[in-house]
Amino acid sequence: MAGITRKIDELGRIVLPIEMRNTLDIKEKDAIDISIEGESIILTKVQSACVFCKNKENVKEYRGKHICGECLGALTGM
Repeated sequence: MAGITRKIDELGRIVLPIEMRNTLDIKEKDAIDISIEGESIILTKVQSACVFCKNKENVKEYRGKHICGECLGALTGM
């Protein structure tokens, strides 16, 4: 995807183009990690991880916490 130029508004905000949000499956309220690498600002979508094993695959939210299917099965099998 080609680079796109955006201006920063008076509050320091930028708008991520819809094409980029769609490509990375970024939705409203998703967390974004902001870091600096040399003279570049890096934006990375934060992937939810299981609170128990830190697995990032097959993760569901339950009462505000993220848990993977394997850990959920272990908990419900107690």
